[in-house]
Amino acid sequence: MIELFDVIVVGGGGAGLAAAIEAAESGARTVLLEKNQSLGGTTAWSIGSVTATQTPHQRRKGIADEPLHHWEDMPGFAGELAPRDNAALRRVLCDAMPETFQWLLDSGICFYGPMPEPPHRQPRMHNVLPNSRAFIYHLERRARRAGVDIRLGIRVASLDLNGDRVRGVVLEPEVGAEPLTLHARGDVVLAAGDFTSDPALKHRFMGPREANVDAVNTTATGDGQRMAEALGGTILNGDLALGPEIRFIAPAQENFLRRLPPWRWLALGMQWALDHVPMTLLRPFMMKFLTTMLAPATALFEDGARLVNQKGERFGDERQGPSLRLPDQPGKVGWILIDAAIAQRYQAWPHFISTAPGIAYAYLDDYRRNRPDVFTEAPTLAELAQRLGMNSAALERSGAESEGRPALGQGPYIALGPVRSVFVHSEGGLRVDEVHRVLDQQGTPIAGLRAAGSTGQGGLLLKGHGHHLAWAFASGRRSGQLAADAARTS
Repeated sequence: MIELFDVIVVGGGGAGLAAAIEAAESGARTVLLEKNQSLGGTTAWSIGSVTATQTPHQRRKGIADEPLHHWEDMPGFAGELAPRDNAALRRVLCDAMPETFQWLLDSGICFYGPMPEPPHRQPRMHNVLPNSRAFIYHLERRARRAGVDIRLGIRVASLDLNGDRVRGVVLEPEVGAEPLTLHARGDVVLAAGDFTSDPALKHRFMGPREANVDAVNTTATGDGQRMAEALGGTILNGDLALGPEIRFIAPAQENFLRRLPPWRWLALGMQWALDHVPMTLLRPFMMKFLTTMLAPATALFEDGARLVNQKGERFGDERQGPSLRLPDQPGKVGWILIDAAIAQRYQAWPHFISTAPGIAYAYLDDYRRNRPDVFTEAPTLAELAQRLGMNSAALERSGAESEGRPALGQGPYIALGPVRSVFVHSEGGLRVDEVHRVLDQQGTPIAGLRAAGSTGQGGLLLKGHGHHLAWAFASGRRSGQLAADAARTS
């Protein structure tokens, strides 16, 4: 059985929704296929920062900025990796963002900012309100208004090839059902995310230890990369990722900021409050977000904190790549062990437990108040071990002098955790040209196939906050427009 569309989009995160909206609003009959039972992808898991120039928010603050300066500043985040960047795609991103940011505003999405983030020479980071789910809520509504056929719980098995051109996708059939193929008059757009949850791709590009590290988005399994590779596509920068890094486990119940509905009037109210209400009054609410599943500061280990497993045992020098060893421990979890002196030190700036860019810093007492599930305190190490179900002798050995590290000081002692090691996102995307066509190993476009977002990152380095989402929306919009153009001229 075959269904015919103008444009087929694979993946229902930020990039896929942007592609589908632009294709449909260009007059193309568009279908969006998402393997999960809800839209969102990694976009819904993000902090929600978008970095752009020439925004209304910048203009209101008298900030004169331009895409060229954005393009010039981005390599400062990449450091020694800058020579591996795709400068042409970086220019595509920076040039597209002023219009793309306005497109997000026109879709009903609200932001607070801009916030400074050196080496950006101007404040460019804008944070979504009330949370990152607002992207999906408003873009889904816009997609449905545009007539996008959104199909959830649909897995794409492979790309359908006619000679040397991709003409559609083959869906995984339900048990006992007839296979279904979708054809496109224009292009197929792959926007299926990265491969942080695929052990095979992580093993191939990063190594065996990295393959054992979990991901924030458990369904980011590199589907788009694998399908394009089968046709000769190439993955660039597959060895680069944000992570592995140690993060607190998520609370059993989401805090109220994550549960806030993405209503526009609520976001506008929050925007007003952030501009007018004293920070001392807002801080308790911000801490509900800052103490969720963010990364604890690595400076804790430099200041003498220990990292122990479920048995109370250390498993190496905490200052030397603990995030790669943590997944080998029982349950893949650990606890950060500190004494009274370290606890006192991490009560005020500049010694914070966690931070979110442009928002605020969380200190030890913030975790005591907001995350009692990851905060355990006792007057002695033996009592702490008992409360955590650990071996007391092992925990006391972990607090003793060893490997050139001084012993922990006096109690009371605190264990922060469980913590786990995760990949946030990977940089390994398909090689694409400046109009998002997937290229084969010889650099020749694979006809009928484009890729956006993490799937089509093309060697572009997206260090710094707000660039991954910016690329998702900018590349998604462009891919959808171009796929619709291809349908009109076919």
